[in-house]
Amino acid sequence: MKFLLALGFPALLLCADNSIRGFPADAGATEKKWEDKMRAIPEPARVGRYIQRMSNEPHMAGTPQSKAVADYLVGLLREWGLDARLEEFEALLPTPVSRRLEMVSPKTFRAKLQEPAVPGDKNSADPGQVPTFNAYSGSGDVTAPLVYVNYGVPADYEVLKKLGIDVKGKIVIARYGGSWRGTKPKVAQEHGALGCLIYSDPRDDGYYQGDVYPKGAYRPPDGVQRGSVVDMALYPGDPLSPGFASEKGVKRLAVSEAKTLMKIPVMPISYADATPLLENLDGPVAPEDWRGALGFTYHIGPGSTKVHFKVEMDNSTHPLYDVLVRIPGSEFPDEWILYGNHHDAWVHGASDPGSGAASLLETARSLSELVKQGWKPKRTVMLALWDGEEFGLMGSTEWAEKHADELNKKLVTYINSDSNGKGRLGVGGSHTLEEFVSQLARDIPDPVTGKALIDAPRTPTAARRRVAQAPAVPPDDGRYHIGALGSGSVYTSFLQHLGVATLNMGFGGEGGGVYHSDYDDFYWYSHFSDTTFAYGKTLSEVTGTAMMRLADAPLLPFEFGRFVSTVTGYTDEIERLEKQKGHPNLGDLRTALDSLRKSAVAFDTAYTHALPKTSSAAANKLSAINTLLFHSERTMMLAGGLPGRDWFKHAIYAPGTYTGYGVKTLPGVREAVEGDRADEASQQAEEIVKVLRSLNSQIQEAQRLLEAL
Repeated sequence: MKFLLALGFPALLLCADNSIRGFPADAGATEKKWEDKMRAIPEPARVGRYIQRMSNEPHMAGTPQSKAVADYLVGLLREWGLDARLEEFEALLPTPVSRRLEMVSPKTFRAKLQEPAVPGDKNSADPGQVPTFNAYSGSGDVTAPLVYVNYGVPADYEVLKKLGIDVKGKIVIARYGGSWRGTKPKVAQEHGALGCLIYSDPRDDGYYQGDVYPKGAYRPPDGVQRGSVVDMALYPGDPLSPGFASEKGVKRLAVSEAKTLMKIPVMPISYADATPLLENLDGPVAPEDWRGALGFTYHIGPGSTKVHFKVEMDNSTHPLYDVLVRIPGSEFPDEWILYGNHHDAWVHGASDPGSGAASLLETARSLSELVKQGWKPKRTVMLALWDGEEFGLMGSTEWAEKHADELNKKLVTYINSDSNGKGRLGVGGSHTLEEFVSQLARDIPDPVTGKALIDAPRTPTAARRRVAQAPAVPPDDGRYHIGALGSGSVYTSFLQHLGVATLNMGFGGEGGGVYHSDYDDFYWYSHFSDTTFAYGKTLSEVTGTAMMRLADAPLLPFEFGRFVSTVTGYTDEIERLEKQKGHPNLGDLRTALDSLRKSAVAFDTAYTHALPKTSSAAANKLSAINTLLFHSERTMMLAGGLPGRDWFKHAIYAPGTYTGYGVKTLPGVREAVEGDRADEASQQAEEIVKVLRSLNSQIQEAQRLLEAL
């Protein structure tokens, strides 16, 4: 659905020893032997075959082809001896009935709204090509002057206001980038626009970055980025079943009652179709940072350029098919480790999601082989391939909402992957697992350099510059750091609604430029992305190792010192914002963090001393401690949720109201300060203080139980 949203930051120094957090020395030695066996199993060629099979034809969610992919996955998993099954849901999955875009003055022009076949790429000519559309667009037939709004984010409308340009009653055209696509029509709608066009400018996503497909990896002139524009910052999942699972027979909202749907028509177009529209605009010359790479002077409008824009949507409900796998735990079967990717695609989806789904399959096969060799995970290991992710995290959200009570009791950690490619390992997630991830990166080599992933060099790329990063700049302290998670992939329900400690992992950062287009197929992937599928194999090694360590650790590897340091950094940022705006200080929050820091140190001392005792400790005592540890993320949840969007409950991480994918850390306070709402900022700061005090009490109780082992 997206580029990696939060990337890991490699350490300058390696860990001082090779111990594994959560394992005493003897158990750690046994663990490493099993891990070595697991990491010898994944095969790059198999990863390639899975990608090719899944991306052989378009398989958008809700279609028979998507069900066929789900059936293929279940059959493959069962062939390996795994307990695999389908779980069915349903959701509003709109598709276009008709689309039309034409310029009616000062010249006439009709947009193609189609991606042509590319010589040499047989899949690009498949008859089942999905129309170029934005899911959850409103239906409408409008004719109005055109206004260019740059990336279409709130700051761009401030520029328009200073220039005296009003988009009310106009059609806006925005370029992809700068925010999640759903933000663009949302803001346009709030400013009274009648419709919103979104195009891919070659400066961000085409020949300015490198050779275009099929000569190179980047988006060709007729390439179009499909995608959902549902308001996921309010709530993801089926728009007609907010907070509860959408299954057959369940009473759901009427389409008119759904708050996450766009009311105005929205449509994505290529830069070939956008060129005549933009080059005929007059009005002020666009500011320098608004100018793309098309060969003319960018103007804003409005003026004589008028367009006719029609979209008619079929708002029908369609089935979703989640694929679930379970390997029962031998000692703690009611403690679950879950790893997921999605299987639906906008068209062929070789990169998004086939590359990540294929790696998950190799992880599943590797674990099944280990079971045959005698490995018995202590905790239950689960894998999932979700449906409907591209429309707005549908299958994962409906499943999480259906099983919320059981997941609250049992789910220890959720690991996620999405697209995977060549480049560096990116990791985002819960900072209580940052030390755990640093050890993974220490112990697994890069497939190209052979050096530990923690030592992978970092060079900025155009793709990385487009990624929405966590606001905080990781400290230059010689340690490995992970990013914070906003939204845009199927971890959202687990982390931000249920409070499950979460990691999002994948390789990337090099090449790329056919995202959500017809050209994201096997030919493109095998020529321009992970061409040898070595990074797919390595991702299987990373996720497989992570699952084994979480499944088998006598003490779960949560650590709280890094969490405190990270949240302190977020507090520093907000305090600087508050001083600029004259809001109250965050003294109580800092006091709570100081107390938590002391408890984190004492906990870690007790944790280290208790590890050797775990070999002889009673299972019920270990379970009591581990339950406290994996429920630590639950204490970070706000009972009433975030202001105006109570589905999102995490006090530390959330997607921004106007960033969509991009994260807002300490979101309740940060967004109130940014919006100059002083009373709300103070109230939200008090809520975070309560959360940190509850977390502190939980850590202290875990420390007490460790000391009593």
